[in-house]
Amino acid sequence: MKRPNLDRNISLEDFNDFYWLKQELIAYCRTIGISTMGGKIEIADRIRHYLSIGEVIKHETRKIKTTSKFNWDKEALNREIIITDNYKNGKNVRSFFVREIGSHFAFNVIFMQWMRENVGKNLGDAITAWNSIYEMKKDKNFVSEIDPQFEFNSYIRAFLKNNPELSVKDAMKYWKLKRAQRGSNEYEHNDLNLK
Repeated sequence: MKRPNLDRNISLEDFNDFYWLKQELIAYCRTIGISTMGGKIEIADRIRHYLSIGEVIKHETRKIKTTSKFNWDKEALNREIIITDNYKNGKNVRSFFVREIGSHFAFNVIFMQWMRENVGKNLGDAITAWNSIYEMKKDKNFVSEIDPQFEFNSYIRAFLKNNPELSVKDAMKYWKLKRAQRGSNEYEHNDLNLK
């Protein structure tokens, strides 16, 4: 079956069986009046709800309550500064970490999660955590976890692991063929038979 159009005539089954880019989901939401706020999974869930019962879910913007007034963009930072509930990455924070760790410092998903989960610890603890993560990532056996919304990344990683003689260009070719098919977007060995 040819991939259907994502329009007002799509069925829930067809929607669930095919891969959609986030920009396609957003365009569809705008035609129906569904909120486009949030991540890809959240948007797709709102579309599934609409296709199931014909009702548009009102998206409530949730403000995360913070108690701290610390300004991460402007305050002078040192190792004793406590990580607050309103912590955010920015130029000031990056400059601090580059100064303390070195020019090889870069934000990464694991470290950003550590920062969110460790309110109350200080930036000295954060430096220790970053260095541990950096060492862990050097291990040739280390494989970072890919969140479920990043289907493309998961497919490419699995494809290359199972076909080390092929290139990223090959992986992308088969990903495009796979995502146009009905069903799972996970890599399967018989994907090499797709035309």
